[in-house]
Amino acid sequence: MPNKKAEPLAAALRSFLDKKGLAKRVGQATALEAWPQVVGPAVAAAAHPLSVTADGTLIVAVKSAAWMNELSFMERDLLEALNRANPAAPLLRIRWQIAP
Repeated sequence: MPNKKAEPLAAALRSFLDKKGLAKRVGQATALEAWPQVVGPAVAAAAHPLSVTADGTLIVAVKSAAWMNELSFMERDLLEALNRANPAAPLLRIRWQIAP
């Protein structure tokens, strides 16, 4: 059996994600966690991210049509702020939906 040096788990996981082409998707998913800090407490109270699609679309649930309208006007700024938080895995658009 070859004597292979142990690799730290984080490095092994990063290597696996890179090889499988999933690193960018995992990076994009960090937007879900970063959302409250990026958008601030008022927006975070009215809207929360649900998921990120394979094409880089962030799906966000909002409290009302009024919030959806307001946030639609802010979409470019929100995307820029989210992408500054993780430039290696940029989001391309945000899709808003009324929360059930």
